[in-house]
Amino acid sequence: MDAKDAENVKQLFLDYLRIERQYSVETQKAYKSDMTEFLSFLTKTQTNQEIDLNKITTFDVRVFLSELYEKGDDARTIARKVSSLRSFYRFLINNELVNDNPFVGITLQKFGKHLPRYFYQKELNSMFDVVLADHSILGIRNWLLLEMLYGTGARVSEIVNMTRQSVDQRARVVTITGKGNKMRIVPFGQYALDALEQYLTASRPLLVQKQQLPNEYLFLNQRGNQLTTAGVEYILKQIGKQAGLTQDVTAHMFRHTFATDLLNNQADLRTVQQLLGHSSLSTTQIYTHVTTDALQQSYRNFFPRASE
Repeated sequence: MDAKDAENVKQLFLDYLRIERQYSVETQKAYKSDMTEFLSFLTKTQTNQEIDLNKITTFDVRVFLSELYEKGDDARTIARKVSSLRSFYRFLINNELVNDNPFVGITLQKFGKHLPRYFYQKELNSMFDVVLADHSILGIRNWLLLEMLYGTGARVSEIVNMTRQSVDQRARVVTITGKGNKMRIVPFGQYALDALEQYLTASRPLLVQKQQLPNEYLFLNQRGNQLTTAGVEYILKQIGKQAGLTQDVTAHMFRHTFATDLLNNQADLRTVQQLLGHSSLSTTQIYTHVTTDALQQSYRNFFPRASE
């Protein structure tokens, strides 16, 4: 279905809430807002902006929840949105519009007060080993993808919207357009530069040829179109499996690792805030808890009198 069909289905559900369930106006507004946000996410991530509510998986839902977490929604707000969308899908099932409810079984513990999950160096090395062993045009692209995710700390939405013009090879910086169209300049290192140069010479030109129209985006999929956020998450999930990691890999874990590694190496908190594009320092401060946890773990492991 297209966006118009999805809006029609949304309106059917809102009519059901108003007429049959007799929900208050404020509750109806909350449901409408939650569905609008979810459908907007699907429009952004699905191929050709086609929305097939019957093909949405639990993995798609988790990517959506990751975006809510990144946006700054608290656990209570995210729980409400999941409840709303779970009810929406229950309505679709009852009316034989979809077969399954992808929100069933979704747990929100990870969106509470748990610290951000980041990679250990061994895990990073394993993933880079996977992409460096793949010399195909997509393998080279995936190498650059990992270098940019880890080397700049960019959000996945910022990664897929990078353009060829936003990257300055000579200065080794990338201009990132973040939330609210705020722009920030983030440097990248030699490893990322090496991957970029190989991608621009041996990979991207071959991908561009698959489309007759020019494409300004830096990261392209196998058809020569802009790589989507869902596409990035799928690629990372597969790389994680090949690397032998025991849990799913997400783009946001690279961002967490970027911030954690900077702070572990004595970077200033304000600098990390600027590099991440956080509007508030309090958002960045969660990573100080991560680094404190790492210090405590090292202390317990290596200090002779740390344990009884």
